[in-house]
Amino acid sequence: MSRIVHLNGAYLPEQDAKVSIFDRGYVFADGVYEVTAVIDGKLVDYAPHMERLDRSLRELEIAWPCSKDELREVHEELAKRNNVVEGVIYMQVTRGVAERDFAFPKDIPSALMAFTQHKKLLDSPYAASGVKVISIPDIRWKRRDIKSIALLPQCMGKQRAAEAGAFEAWMVEEGHVTEGTSSSAYIVKDGKVITRPLSNAILAGVTRRSLLRLAAEERIEIEERLFTLEEAHAADEAFLTSASTFVMPIVEIDGKSIGSGKPGPIATALRKIYLEAARS
Repeated sequence: MSRIVHLNGAYLPEQDAKVSIFDRGYVFADGVYEVTAVIDGKLVDYAPHMERLDRSLRELEIAWPCSKDELREVHEELAKRNNVVEGVIYMQVTRGVAERDFAFPKDIPSALMAFTQHKKLLDSPYAASGVKVISIPDIRWKRRDIKSIALLPQCMGKQRAAEAGAFEAWMVEEGHVTEGTSSSAYIVKDGKVITRPLSNAILAGVTRRSLLRLAAEERIEIEERLFTLEEAHAADEAFLTSASTFVMPIVEIDGKSIGSGKPGPIATALRKIYLEAARS
């Protein structure tokens, strides 16, 4: 049976969903997106995802395409229609359809689309083995706090990682790690979790937000500060977080083993804590 997607208020078989070539998302990458995990058929961290969506829309002066209640219904209906017990729901909002012009057009409705993907999230083999990461220069624009659909630099970085046999690429600016191409970055030193503080230089990760709260509840020390690539190479542990990987231990950066070369105890514990909270 064909996957059912959502496009501007309608539920359609994926092959019937068509977008105008004049959609500003297609022409200018003028839009924002969110990805929400589904575990046991339920949405994970949905509320903070929508808070971040609201902020991104306001920063770009894009109107909400529907009410917030309607958008939740879209997510739940897509999961139900596609029988998604474990996976993700991708959604994006673009400024809408208008004649090509750089300035924002007036009085046009924004466009909404969403679709599901079945993914094995809970029992990822990478969580047991840990993953490899490479470092790359951060070549992105200066408003990384907006979850823009303009992801070409991230695609280029992810491709470099794939070619190097790595899971992810950490981006580096002025000697300091910013974040992964699709994840937040952390190191552990002397029992302390270190991660970059929020600013326009990085995206405010939703999984990051929940994890830091849970870590604080477990009395795991958190230090939000810049850290260098050299510090990462010398760390006791490293890990990344994202909506689709949750907490993922890192065992190698740029060919250098991190700690024992195996998933560390703090990253492993944080993954367990996060998944227990998500499933509850």
